[in-house]
Amino acid sequence: MSRQITNILLVGVGGQGILLASEILSEAAMLAGFDVKKSEIHGMSQRGGSVVSHVRYGTEVFSPIVPEGEGDILFGFELMETCRSLPLIKPGGTVVANDLQISPPSVLMGQETYPADLVFRIQDHFPDFLLVDGQKVARDAGNVRAANTVLLGAVSRRLDIAEEFWMKALEKMVPAKAVDVNKKVFKVGRGL
Repeated sequence: MSRQITNILLVGVGGQGILLASEILSEAAMLAGFDVKKSEIHGMSQRGGSVVSHVRYGTEVFSPIVPEGEGDILFGFELMETCRSLPLIKPGGTVVANDLQISPPSVLMGQETYPADLVFRIQDHFPDFLLVDGQKVARDAGNVRAANTVLLGAVSRRLDIAEEFWMKALEKMVPAKAVDVNKKVFKVGRGL
């Protein structure tokens, strides 16, 4: 039996729904019959600080941390955080990123400027790159807070987990009042 492990990193800033997205991803992988390990690193996440979640699944997984340079998919919720995490992805890996810039305090205070070329930096190193306007898709569907689920849908097309397991995971992990809109935006994201 293959010991193939799929390594996924979710990165962004606090308040973007990264931890919920990693819970849904982990649940979908478990429902599909995989062994799943997950780890999160969140410092000042409630204040807009960096958040990183590692999700690894396969036949048998021993560690929750994706080794540097071995990530299969980088799932970025914010462009600068996505660029910061590129060294964690293996050559030929996939990057799915939200087309969103959230300025850190140093930029807000005028000490630095937000880099203008981040999309090009990602494209230069990772040809399998999908840029998604998660906020627009979610807003058009009726709930801008579901942008994380739009991105999750886009990532789901690149994983060996059937759509039925994603739907079950959404039903289990998302508050009941938001399940329908989350299913809707997930399917839109899946079609991107």
